[in-house]
Amino acid sequence: MTSAPVAERLAFLGLTLPEQTSPQHPYLAVREDAGLLYLSGKTASLDGVVQYRGIIGEPNLEQGREAARLCALQVLSAIDHSVGLDRVKGILKLTVFVASEPNFVRQPEVANAASQLFVDVLGQAGQHTRSAVGVASLPGGSSVEIEAIVRLTEGAR
Repeated sequence: MTSAPVAERLAFLGLTLPEQTSPQHPYLAVREDAGLLYLSGKTASLDGVVQYRGIIGEPNLEQGREAARLCALQVLSAIDHSVGLDRVKGILKLTVFVASEPNFVRQPEVANAASQLFVDVLGQAGQHTRSAVGVASLPGGSSVEIEAIVRLTEGAR
């Protein structure tokens, strides 16, 4: 479903979009309203199984960055699955939650990995505003979770 330029960039970067799983609780994974796409939080999981678990601190900063990249791929996959990546006019806002040790303050460095992936894949449309927040824990023990708001181009799928 991805457009040719986006699909080519994904292939060039050696990236594959993960399959989407349906929420197991009473909420929507994606909601489109008035030209905006709201995405529920995506954890660092594949096929419904969390791949990066636990609390992020100085010793495992790179694990946090890998988790953030996987979350970003999940966000891109959810967009592609619901409306197609060719409809992305811009990623407007990301909120990146990082399960963090109490004194860990490098959440923005973890979030940068996701931010860079969006720019690498979508170019200028991948630039966004962002919050990076440290939390005590996340669903399923995931190290990172990302939610997003996306502006869409007009037109049908």
